[in-house]
Amino acid sequence: MQRLHRACSNRRITVVGIAAAFSVLGLSAVLLSCGVTGYGMSSGGTGSINVSLTDPPSCAFPNGNFTHVYITVRSVQAHMSATADDNSPGWQELAPQLVNQPMQIDLFAAGSNTCLLTTLGSNTALPAGNYQQIRLLLVANSGGNGPTPGTNNCNGQGFNCVVLHDGSIHELDLSSQANTGLKIPPGQIVGGPISVGAGQDVDLNIDFNACASIIQEGNGQYRLKPVLTAGQVSTNTAGISGQVVDSITRLPIVGGTVIVALERQDGTGTDSIFMQTATDPLGNFNFCPLPTGAMFDVVAVAIDGAGVAYNTTVETSVPSGTNVGMIPLIAETGATPGPATFQGLVTATTGTAPAAVDALLSAIQTVPASGGGTLQVTIPAETASAANVAVASVTSCPVGAPANANCATYALIEPASNPSVGAFATGTVSFSIPAAGDVLYSIRANAFVPMSGGTSDCTPSSISTSLGAGGNPLKAVPGPAVTPKEIDFSGCS
Repeated sequence: MQRLHRACSNRRITVVGIAAAFSVLGLSAVLLSCGVTGYGMSSGGTGSINVSLTDPPSCAFPNGNFTHVYITVRSVQAHMSATADDNSPGWQELAPQLVNQPMQIDLFAAGSNTCLLTTLGSNTALPAGNYQQIRLLLVANSGGNGPTPGTNNCNGQGFNCVVLHDGSIHELDLSSQANTGLKIPPGQIVGGPISVGAGQDVDLNIDFNACASIIQEGNGQYRLKPVLTAGQVSTNTAGISGQVVDSITRLPIVGGTVIVALERQDGTGTDSIFMQTATDPLGNFNFCPLPTGAMFDVVAVAIDGAGVAYNTTVETSVPSGTNVGMIPLIAETGATPGPATFQGLVTATTGTAPAAVDALLSAIQTVPASGGGTLQVTIPAETASAANVAVASVTSCPVGAPANANCATYALIEPASNPSVGAFATGTVSFSIPAAGDVLYSIRANAFVPMSGGTSDCTPSSISTSLGAGGNPLKAVPGPAVTPKEIDFSGCS
C-alpha cells in the first residue's frame, strides 16, 4: 500500500473489500479539507489515507456462472456527516489520482486467499476528523461523466460489465449510481467512523461483496445492487484464516463447493455475512485485512463432489488476527444426505399499485451463543442460489398473491441438518455434536430501492418468517423443495 503524507497530518487509510461480493463498487469515500467546519469533528490538522480494495468472490466459476466482473472507478470519497446527501458540500477525495485516471478493476482477479485486490490511491492532505460515510463513484457506461480508462475489457458493453463462463460479455447496469455513487453508510462501517488524527496514517478497508451485488433481471440483463462494508484496518493486513476439513478424515473435502462466511451481528442482533469466500482446493481460507480489534463468527458449509452435504460448522467469537486452524465439517447421514432447497415467493406493493424492489433473501438458524443464550446465524447457501431477486413483474404472481403487487421467486440451497458449534479459545476448540430432531430455519428478506445504491424500501424493510406455506414450523428436509410462507412487502416506494 502506498502511504500518504500531508504537512498537517500523517495517518494512512487503506480501503479493502469484498468477500462475498461487490462491496467496493458501491463505496465512495469523502473527506473534508483543513479548516472546514459544520460537517463533523474536524480538528484543524491533516492526515494521510491510502485506499485499497479486496473481493474474495465465492460465486466465480465453477461455484457460479461468472468468470470476470469489471467495474471502472473514477472517485472514492468520504464525509464527516452521517446525514450528508449526494449534493452536500464537504465530500473529500480519498484517491484524487482516480479523477483523471480512472481504474478498471476485475473484482474476480484475486485468489481466495489474497488480501488485496488493488490499491485505488491515496491522499496526503486529508483533514483530521471522523468520517462517517464513504462512497465509490464509477465511470458511466456511456463514458459521459468524465475521463475513461485507456483499456476497456468490456468490449463495447459499457465500462462496467460481467463476463460469463461461456465468454459472453454483458453490461452491468448502473443507472443513477454512476452519478450518486455506491454508498457505505455509517451502519456498514465496522467499528464506527473512520478516525483520522492530525499527523497520522490510516488504512481504510473497503469490502466489496460482488456475488451479493449482481441481480439478473427477467430480460437477461445484469444490474448492480451494491453490497459494501468498510473499516479501519492495521497495516499488517491481519485477518482470520484457517482450513476446512472432513471431520473423520481430517483431510480437505474433495470436489464440490466449500463456502466460508465471516459474520457479525447487525442492528437486529442477527449474525449477517460480512465477507464470504470459497476455499482453495486444500480447504484453506483467509479473510484479510480486517478492522483492528473486531470480533467475528466463522460459518462454513460444504457439498462434496459426490453431492454429499455437510452440517454447518460455526466457530464463535474469533478476533481479527487469528488463524483458527482446522474447522471440521460433519457429513450428513441418512437415506438422502443432500441439501435442502427453500423455494418461496416475495411480493411488493405500494398499497394501491405494484412496486418494484430488490430483495435479498437469507436463511437463518439458531445456535448456542458462547456467553450463554442463543445466537441467530446466517447460513451461507451451499451452491449457487437465487437469493438476490428483482421483484418487478406481475407475470410472476400466482393465484392468491396480494392485489396490486409485483412478485418474484427465490431459491436457497442449505444444509438439511443442525449446526455444529464451538467457541474460539486458545488451543483446541471443542465443537458440539449437531442436535438431533427437526432442522428449523427462518427466512429473512430485506427490500431495497432498485438502482439506489442500497437504500432500504417498504414498511418494514425487513421481514422474516419461520413458518412453512401451511403455517407449520419451517423444516429443512433433503429432496423436493420446501415452500416457506410468502413474504409480502407493502408501503414500498
